Formats: sequence, C-alpha cells, structure tokens
Amino acid sequence: MKISISFPPLESEKGVPLLTQNRQFQWFKDPTFIYPVIPAYAATLLNKNGFDVIWDDGIAEGLSYNEWLLRLKNEKPDVVAIETKTPVVKRHWKIISDIKRLYESNSPKVVLMGDHVTALPEESLLNSEADFIITGGDYDFSLYGLCSYLNLSKHSALESLKTSGIYYKDNGKILNTGRFELNNDLNDLPYIDRKLTKWHLYAYKNGNFKYTPGTYVMAGRDCWYGRCSFCSWTTLFPGAKFRSVYPERHLDEIGKLIEELKVKEIFDDSGCFPAGDWLKEFCNGMIERGYNKKVVMGCNMRVGALKQEDWNLLKRAGFRFILIGLESMTQTTLDKLNKGIKVSDIEETVKTAKKAGLEPHITTMVGYPWETKEEALKTIDFAKYLFKKGYLDSLQATIVIPYPGTPLFVEARKEGWLLTEDWDRYDMKESVWKSPVDNNDVLKFTQGLYSAALNPAFIARKVISIRNAEDLKFMLRAGKKVAAHFMDFGKSRK
Repeated sequence: MKISISFPPLESEKGVPLLTQNRQFQWFKDPTFIYPVIPAYAATLLNKNGFDVIWDDGIAEGLSYNEWLLRLKNEKPDVVAIETKTPVVKRHWKIISDIKRLYESNSPKVVLMGDHVTALPEESLLNSEADFIITGGDYDFSLYGLCSYLNLSKHSALESLKTSGIYYKDNGKILNTGRFELNNDLNDLPYIDRKLTKWHLYAYKNGNFKYTPGTYVMAGRDCWYGRCSFCSWTTLFPGAKFRSVYPERHLDEIGKLIEELKVKEIFDDSGCFPAGDWLKEFCNGMIERGYNKKVVMGCNMRVGALKQEDWNLLKRAGFRFILIGLESMTQTTLDKLNKGIKVSDIEETVKTAKKAGLEPHITTMVGYPWETKEEALKTIDFAKYLFKKGYLDSLQATIVIPYPGTPLFVEARKEGWLLTEDWDRYDMKESVWKSPVDNNDVLKFTQGLYSAALNPAFIARKVISIRNAEDLKFMLRAGKKVAAHFMDFGKSRK
C-alpha cells in the first residue's frame, strides 16, 4: 500500500503559507519552512512497517499546484494524508475534490488531520469528499493504525477499526471510533527517517536558525502547562496528557543528527521543553557526550519556569535560542488567557536567561476583544523597554486569532464577539472579532512590536556582538525577516 503524506501548494498573492508545525497560521512574504515533526514520525512509522511512503511537501518544494497534481497522479497513492488548519481548510476541501477527479477509478482515500478537524471533525466530512478525519495530536500512531486497517481489512466493516479518534462516513451517516486517546508511548516511535522526509527542504529557510543546516525535534507532546485558552495545540494535546521521551533517547537522537547529517542547530518544538529532573539529566548528558561543542540547541520555555542555575545549565549544554510565549504584557489579558504568569515575572525571566548567555525570543499578540488602545501600547512600550535593557534578542508579533476548539473560541462565540465564521478570514490578515481597537490600528500595533527592536542601543549591541561571518549572515537574515513582517501586516483586507 502506498501512502502520500502531502502538503499541497496553496497559491495566493498573500504569500507562502506557514502551515507545518505551527500553532498559528500566517501567510509570509519571506517564506519560512518548518520541519513537520509529527507527520515525519508518521511517514517513518509507516515506512518501517512495510508501507511505501511518499513525502510530498509541494509548498516547501516550491511546486505549482498543477505540477503537484500531476506528480500525485503519476504516483497513484492509495491514501493521501493532509494536515490542515482553520484558514486553509476550505481550500483543502476543494483540493480533495481535485484529487478524487485525478483518477477514472480507484481514487485514493483522503485523510485530514490537525487541530481544526479535531475541533470540528464532522464539518469536513459534510463539506468535502474526505474519507477519514483523524482527531487528536498523535496522528503518527493514528495514521499508522488506520492504514494498517485499510491494508489488512479491505473487506471488513469499518466498525472493526480499533484506532480511536477516527471519523468517517458509512452509507451517508457519520460515525467515529470514539474520542481520541493520548496513551501512546513516545519511546515506541522509531527515530525519524530524515532522508525519507526530505529534511533538507526545511534546513535553511528558517529565521530561527543562526547556524545551518538546522532541524526540529520534539522531546514531548506538547506543553506540560497546556491550559492557555488561545492555543490551538491544546485541542490536540490537553496539558494533563503531557508525555515525553526518556532523556537518554532524546540524547541518542541528537547524536544521530550530529553524526549522520552534520546538523549545526536543533530546535526542540515541544510546546514547553520538559523541566525539572528531565531537563537536568538531558543537559548533563549533552555536556558529558560533548554534544554541546558540536551543535547549538533551542527550545520553548515558560515565564517563571526556571531559576538562574537552570538557565546556566542550558547554556553549558549548548543552548542558544529560547522562545518564551508572553502573548501580552498586561495582567488583565494574561489572566483572561489563563497564562498562569505575572507581568512582574516577565522581566526577571528574560533577564536571567540573558544573564546566562542565552538569546531570548518572545512571542506576543495584539487585537484582543477586550484590549484597549492604551493596553496595546503598554505591551509595545514594555517590549521596547526589554530590548533597550538588552534582555531580548528578537520577537514574533501576531494578531490573535480564536481558533475553533480553543476555550477562547468558545468564549468568543458565547459573548458574541465573532465578526465572522468564514474560516478563510482567520488567516491573520485582519481581526475576526469585535475590538475596542480599529483593525488598521491592530495591524499598526503589530508593526509597532516589530519596530521595538529598532532602537540605537539594541542595534549597537548587536553590531558589537558580531564575531564571525555566521553572526553577520544571521543579522542580515533577521533584518530581512523583520522587513517582510512589516509587509505581512501592512494593510487591512478590504
């Protein structure tokens, strides 16, 4: 049986879609391609168990839509699995119709997976020719279970399918195999086959990599806090179900990436990197094995999660880039988002990380339905202050989007905040809910956050910090990315 794990090209004047491995969706003028870790595990797991697997990322390969369709037609897969998100799900419905019409007979089964269809599984079965919907975040295990069933049970009733969390149609009626369960042991997964999954497509065009080639890993699924009301991945991975691989296994994977692929930078995209004893064992292992001298690491971390000695240990273990999700710098908004942090802890967190020699990067958003202009400006001013003090190296600014399945979306619908449920418009080109702040001002505030770094003191420090050609190239790439982000949020949708 042949399985295609596909990311169809999505052609648009808005830019290149940032779809893979993303908790948010954006169109980027200057594309970033992020290695899709869980689909890569799915491809590897299927391949290791005898399936013929095609890794088919038409977006990262720069294919036109027609080129991609022709390639798919020639490959003749039995199953096409597509990861989707809210702003492009309607496009994927149309693409599914095109896939079905590529063949006169025996068209492939089409599977949709991701946070949007986990939240609204029946919607895609009603509005498209999709055959199966996989819900939950373990769609590596689930896709393997589904394909194994299809391969061995071609004439059996679907009621005998044992994999949980799968929706399908039978004689026009939508059925499912029960709520998805996150009880898989991540240590049972094979190491990702990076060549099968064309890792090189994602190794260079990534603004977070200072050193290339780079790649992504995930020690855990997904965030051990897992209660932020806006995060789309809490739909896939509720925080109470956090799991991680053994530190020893993760170290072995890092070693393989160093020795076999000569990777220079690795970002661990667990929603929040495991802390406590796990972190200490992993970091000490990096030092003992000498990996800290061979590769640079990065990870996501929560405000207030680590003490100075933990940051120092991360630095000694070879870490550089630390992504810290703030989302706002006003206490009212942090509380409404159930972030579980205090504004007073933000400065201390980035200050101590920076003191250890790390490079903190924050993410923040504007455009909340309760946020006044004054509160948005307070977030911008705080970001400027942190840059001026030298506590930050970079940031990501976005417009908040209430994704279906999140508590924030439920609240927005209940309170009557939503302006539309046309999913095409949930692409961060505008606010999709009522707000005290005009939409054009929301876009300007996003630009204002990116401009926070453009102060003489910060720029002077960055220039002085240049030590080699890699530093200079990274600075130039970062400048290009910031300029592109000004274009990404340049004007409101008409």
